[in-house]
Amino acid sequence: MEFQKISVLGLGYIGLPTASTFATHGVEVLGVDVKPEIIATLESGGLHIHEPGLRTLVSGAINSGMLRVGLAPRLGDAFIIAVPTPFIGADKKADMRAVIAAAEAIVPFLREGNLVVLESTSPPRTTIDLVAPILEKSGLKAGVDFHLAYSPERVLPGQILRELIENARVVGGVTPESAQAAYDLYKIFVKGEIIKTNATTAEMVKLMENTYRDVNIAIANEFSRLADNFGVDVWEAISLANLHPRVEILKPGPGVGGHCISVDPWFLVEAAPEITPFIRQAREVNDSQPRFVVDLVERALGSLKGKSIAALGLAYKPDVDDLRESPAVEVVHLLQGAGAKVKAFEPFAPDANLPNITTGRNLEKTLFEADAVILLVAHGEFKVLDADLVASAMEGRVAIDAVNGWDAAAWENAGFALTRLGVREA
Repeated sequence: MEFQKISVLGLGYIGLPTASTFATHGVEVLGVDVKPEIIATLESGGLHIHEPGLRTLVSGAINSGMLRVGLAPRLGDAFIIAVPTPFIGADKKADMRAVIAAAEAIVPFLREGNLVVLESTSPPRTTIDLVAPILEKSGLKAGVDFHLAYSPERVLPGQILRELIENARVVGGVTPESAQAAYDLYKIFVKGEIIKTNATTAEMVKLMENTYRDVNIAIANEFSRLADNFGVDVWEAISLANLHPRVEILKPGPGVGGHCISVDPWFLVEAAPEITPFIRQAREVNDSQPRFVVDLVERALGSLKGKSIAALGLAYKPDVDDLRESPAVEVVHLLQGAGAKVKAFEPFAPDANLPNITTGRNLEKTLFEADAVILLVAHGEFKVLDADLVASAMEGRVAIDAVNGWDAAAWENAGFALTRLGVREA
């Protein structure tokens, strides 16, 4: 099957790189987003997200005329849905409103022989039970009159452009013919292996990958609590345990964030709560890790009420600007709830507008008059901070390292009382 014109619905961290990559490989692409400000930013040559190399890619695609942006899809050969699917409510169920809206937007433009691909991470059977019935309002039958498939994105922020092309790709069709159509679409630029399966299996694959990671991070976080309890350095213990040829313990930290690992396991719990107690427990461990970090800060300061704290990092992982579901943000909120005055510095998102969080564009101003500094994200520039310079900018000499990013001896030599996650002095 050949593809000359496609629409990509959703111009976020996945949709925009995907649309731009197709455009630079000879496909005429319309990038669609419901937010007028995003469309205006892109049309004026700007960029609303940070990803290494993305600005050059997008500029090249738009300047070539192969990528245009707009608020609605158009007639073409294929439609890709790459909209967000966060969880919603106290029971953390998948919020499928954006997927529903995107599918409904496609209906007027759907024609016989077209391909529709859902990329948004979704609970099992979403493609068959939710998307297909909406698209069939066009009068066409999924798998008969048009092709329908699911293909999860499997890329790492900070390396999206490379992994989008090089990683293996799973394409799941509602029929074998739909899987083949999706295979033909992604073959345009994917160099990695493309594996065909059915739609529900493809949905499960994505959820399983991120749940596997979440469960393994949960055990690392529990190890950090156990080490704190027993007076053990968890970082040394992990490095020694990992010398075993069949053991690879991950790193503990302030929790788990991002749009995938902290969200996707809940989709499995939602779909089958009675048979997923282990997955739920891992999620609850990781969701409670920010509270454990706050307890460390309180232990270091004696009390949080009225204390001034400089928080370094708000992103969910190092060296990215993505703040979605970030445990660092949760730590700041918990510190504030305990009476602390917190100023945060996030160099990758200096203009972040977060409710009730004071952020600065200058590290020295963030540190000014602080009683304590806490490292929440292991950004490269934070790991090489000069402890003496930090000391000269602060009022207090208390430091908390929640990610094992600082050299303990250097900070202690600079006069700091350093508290490290998973390390409790006897």
